Amino acid sequence: MCAMMRNNPLRLLLPVVMLLLSIMSLTSCYKYENGFTDIHHYNRNYNFVVKVDSMIIYENPDTSIYDSTILYRGDQLVVAEIKTISNDTIDSVWVKLARDQMSQGWTRECDLLNSVAPDDPISQFIDMFSNNHLLLFLALVVIVTASYGLRKLYRRDAFIVHFHDISSVLPTMLTILVATSATVYATIQNFVPEDWRHFYFHPTLNPFAVIPVIGLFVSLVWALIIMGIAVVEDVMRRLPFGSAVLYLLGLAAVCAVDYVVFSIFTLYYIGYVLLVVYIWFAISRLRLVLDRYICGNCGKRIPGLGKCPHCGAINE
Repeated sequence: MCAMMRNNPLRLLLPVVMLLLSIMSLTSCYKYENGFTDIHHYNRNYNFVVKVDSMIIYENPDTSIYDSTILYRGDQLVVAEIKTISNDTIDSVWVKLARDQMSQGWTRECDLLNSVAPDDPISQFIDMFSNNHLLLFLALVVIVTASYGLRKLYRRDAFIVHFHDISSVLPTMLTILVATSATVYATIQNFVPEDWRHFYFHPTLNPFAVIPVIGLFVSLVWALIIMGIAVVEDVMRRLPFGSAVLYLLGLAAVCAVDYVVFSIFTLYYIGYVLLVVYIWFAISRLRLVLDRYICGNCGKRIPGLGKCPHCGAINE
């Protein structure tokens, strides 16, 4: 069968580009409270949850005299009082915590922040992925697993984003969004770490409630969720179930590698150049296959020349 050429609908990129431009234009006003909260980003009545196996609080800041209480992972705490002890050479800020009426005590702020996370699922998610050891471990696992998996898929002549792609703009745009999100996240860590720290203590899913660069990141997260759902629906519609699952697994591997590579290399400012090169590469590869062919036998769209995934006819 002969595959029929179709006009390359690069115009489909326009709505996506407009969406990204709209996201990047988000701005907002973001003001901190005065006093202690300006520096420490929390205050009295703030809620924490214990994230370590156990931590100790003391009846009084003078830990050599008074009794102590042990708190355990998952215990919910509230800040009851804050005081400064200027002659403490380790940490002058002491925080009184309360688990309940009977379990209250003091701890140094440095020990507190190493042992707890804000009692908010967004903050806890950030805390988990901000762990450097976890990131390095994930980087090793992701790169090794993705390299092996993509190599196996390539040998099986399976559809793979960027290399043997389907005729859809959505998977490529998803990979670009992941790379851009990772770059923006690392940029925040480099240039506005205190603003990110404040966001960590006071998270929101509203991009208009934070400073522009964090608003951009929140918007990108929303775009990733929407694009991810659209990609799954699109791939399942275009490919048979087995091929679709393999393609989505390969796409997830590519996205994972993108996240690890750009979040790490942007910390050393190399990621900005890599992002430009990667976007050029991704769009160039997409243009080679985007909606160019339909099967000469069944009339359905196919990713390229070769065997039709729908009817099995060979298109040359």
